Amino acid sequence: MNGADVVVQEARRWLQFSAEDLDVAQRLLRDRLSAPRHVCWLSQQAAEKALKAALVLEEIDFPYTHDLNVLRNLLPDSWILRPDHSELADLTEWAVEARYPGEWPEATESDAVRAESEARATRDSVATEFQRRDINVDQSAK
Repeated sequence: MNGADVVVQEARRWLQFSAEDLDVAQRLLRDRLSAPRHVCWLSQQAAEKALKAALVLEEIDFPYTHDLNVLRNLLPDSWILRPDHSELADLTEWAVEARYPGEWPEATESDAVRAESEARATRDSVATEFQRRDINVDQSAK
C-alpha cells in the first residue's frame, strides 16, 4: 500500500467513526432513549470527526481541540464546507457542556434536534467532498 492509500484509508476511518457517532445520535433522538445532552455530545463528536477526516485527507496537522470553527478554518477554501458552514460555535459548545455539569442550562430536545441536524450537514458536506474526489465513503474503513 502506498502513502496516498494509507492517507485515504485513515481519512475514511475518521469519517466512519463520524458516521457511527451520528447514527447513535439519530437513534437516541428518534427513540428518545436518553437525555438530549447525549444527542448533543454525540452530534458534536460526529462533526468533529468528519472535519478531522477532511484534514487527514488533506494531510493537514490539526491541534488537539474540540473547536469546530478552528478545525473547519484549517481546510483549504476549495472545500464546500468552508462557505456552507460558516458558524459551528453552537455545536462546539456541546463538547463540554453536554458532558459535565456546570453553570449552563441543560440541553433541550430542540437543542438536540439542532445539534444533530448541523452535525449531519457537516458530515454530509465532508462525504460529498470525498465522493467528488472518487473516494467511496459507503464502504467500511478497514
